[in-house]
Order: sequence, then C-alpha cells, then structure tokens
Amino acid sequence: MKKYTTILIAFFIFSASFSQTKNSPYKHGEWLKYKMSYSGFLRAGSAVLEVKEKELNGKKVFYTKGTGWTTGMIKWFFAVEDKYESYFDKEEVKPYLFKRNIKEGGYKRHRVTSFNYDTNKAYVQDFTSKKDSTIAFSNVQDMLSSFYYLRSKDVKNMQIGEEIAIDMFLDFKVYPFKLRFLGKEILKTKFGKVKTLIFRPLVQSGRIFKAQESVTIWISDDDNKIPVKLQADLAVGSLRADLEKYKGLAHSFNK
Repeated sequence: MKKYTTILIAFFIFSASFSQTKNSPYKHGEWLKYKMSYSGFLRAGSAVLEVKEKELNGKKVFYTKGTGWTTGMIKWFFAVEDKYESYFDKEEVKPYLFKRNIKEGGYKRHRVTSFNYDTNKAYVQDFTSKKDSTIAFSNVQDMLSSFYYLRSKDVKNMQIGEEIAIDMFLDFKVYPFKLRFLGKEILKTKFGKVKTLIFRPLVQSGRIFKAQESVTIWISDDDNKIPVKLQADLAVGSLRADLEKYKGLAHSFNK
C-alpha cells in the first residue's frame, strides 16, 4: 500500500529543477499529465500537476494540486486515488496550507496542515485518526510547494555534482532533502528531442528503493523547467513516469 504513495511523493517532489523571479517558470493554468509505467511496459497509472491563482485569507496565492491514480490491470489488484493540494506564497514560495487525501486499497490518510509564521508552528489535523498535533518548524516546504520552490531556483551555473538542500514538512515530521545535478542530455520523447537537465535526489534505501541514489529525473532545459521523465529503480522492478500531455506553460517548450 505504501509503495505507491512513496512513488507519488518521489514524483511530485523529486520531479524538480530550480528564488521566485519576475520570469516565473510557471503560471496560472499550467497543467501537466504523466504516464506512469511499471518495469517499462505495464501501464501503472497517471499523475497530474496543475497550478491556479486563488485567494486564501484575503491574500492572493498559488494553489497547486497533484493527483495520482492507478489504471488498467494494476487497478484491478490495487486501486489508488491520491490527491495533494498546496496553497503557497506567490513571491516567497512558502506554504500556508497543505492537504493530503489518499486512498490506496484499504489504506487511507486524510490530513490538513496549516503553517503559522507568527509562531513558526504547523497545526496538523488528522481526519483519519481523529487526532490533531502542533509541530515547530523553520524554513520548510510542503510536498507540493517543494516542487515549485525548486523549479524557481536558478541552476544555469550549477556544476556537476553540486547539490540543492531543503527541508520538507510531511505529516508530522521534517525531512532533509537533497537534489544532485548530474549533467545534461538530449532526451527522445513523444514530443521530439528535448534538451534536459538531469538530477538525482538522495533518498533513503530500504523497503522501496534499491539504493540511496536510485531515482533519476530529467527536467526541460528551458525557462519552464518542467519534469519530462522520471526513472525509479525499486526493490522489485522499476517505475517510470513520462510527460504525456501539457498546456498553459509560462514559456515556449524548448525542444
């Protein structure tokens, strides 16, 4: 049950390139859809990332939503319907509200996290266990805001082997996260040849991933910095995500 959740988390967060500038890599209306396949041939499901402008407590913010679901034969054995939502500051890219509602077979989680910057404490409402908690934090991103924060970073002068580090708040804990730059590659896709930047997140090996560095992500080498492909080597088999459709990009797609 937790395997699919972990992969979606890896996708939403590790799928990043790289503070917020006037030439933003994303805008209201951006919509990205990905095809997810297991071991290179079996369709496992789909994932969608979208951006909108909304108002939260009288302030204009970016609202982002990430959804993932199983399809085809995989759905017969293991039905998944996951939704993640984040409201974050348009200029500073700091999270105000994060929602996580996942259903994976009999495994369910429904949590809402509010970030209070006056007290530097996060209030977590757990609607599954009927238990609320308050946790101290400092300079964190939620699961979705991490993706957009990293996309807004300037990586033009990054050297191979250089890393970007952030702290991610998920559920009741803060997790350190690093992304290492591996180089560049011209990738063959359904849209033609795409210039990409290659990154590798440092993840904890164990039940899901084969090794600490078993996930690789290809990002478009343009002003959009959208994830084009992700490859994750699992303890058994591998999972791959490929850009299937897109619309509403802030800039021309550099192919």
